[in-house]
Amino acid sequence: MNLENLAKLGANIDDAFFLIGAAIFALEILKALFTRSLRGRGLLDMLASASTQIPFLIIETFLLTFAYGAFVLVGDTVVSWTFPITFWTVMLALLAADFVYYWEHRIAHEVRVLWTQHAVHHSSRHMNMIVGVRFGPFEGVVSALFHLPLVFIGFAPELVFFGILVVLAYQTWIHTEVIGRLGSLDGFLNTPSNHRVHHGCDDKYLDKNYGGILMIWDRIFGTYQREEETPRYGLKRDFDSVNPITVWFSELPGFVRDLKNATSWREWWMRIVGRPDWQP
Repeated sequence: MNLENLAKLGANIDDAFFLIGAAIFALEILKALFTRSLRGRGLLDMLASASTQIPFLIIETFLLTFAYGAFVLVGDTVVSWTFPITFWTVMLALLAADFVYYWEHRIAHEVRVLWTQHAVHHSSRHMNMIVGVRFGPFEGVVSALFHLPLVFIGFAPELVFFGILVVLAYQTWIHTEVIGRLGSLDGFLNTPSNHRVHHGCDDKYLDKNYGGILMIWDRIFGTYQREEETPRYGLKRDFDSVNPITVWFSELPGFVRDLKNATSWREWWMRIVGRPDWQP
């Protein structure tokens, strides 16, 4: 397999999951029209979710281009060898990217400065396909930094970005309520049922099911939770805004306020790297 074929494979996988997501979204629209729920705050929430792509894509266009160049520079000047691009190394890169995604995702929930970005994705009280594109402006940059060690291991930058693309593309179809539980598939794949749990703010569902494609990482590291009843979606705190600007920067005002009010260097530091709910 060469770079051209790898790029085509990545694009085909991305297109396939996009079509699956589009079909599910069409079902959601039909259901909403049938139940007359496509109006009011629900519709405004969907528009707010879609609006997050404006700052996200502007930042991604510039910084991820730089990140890819940095990956290539590291691969060419620091790493003395790389895995050849074969079927097996592509599969290994995908598995490695999924493993890194688990920890990237988990740490984004556990470190407050990273949570200021990822909380945007969790700030909706709804679960639908549009929530799947609800991103914090700098999430892609954080993801690139977490995956950089894969280049040092010996994965070519193209393999690393292929893995990132596929893990994210896979998750296109899981932000929905129109697909119920899927039996044994829920046990080892990230499915809509498992991801509904992840978006829940109920105590039993909080900070569970971080996996991108596979649930094996959650089972190994003790963060797996099956869906038992419909979760209450959104942030633990009282947040239900449909104002796009408020959604884009939902956690930043509180973060900046806590830094300004810190009474010691230790508190200031813990406000940055501690858990989002850390208190002195």
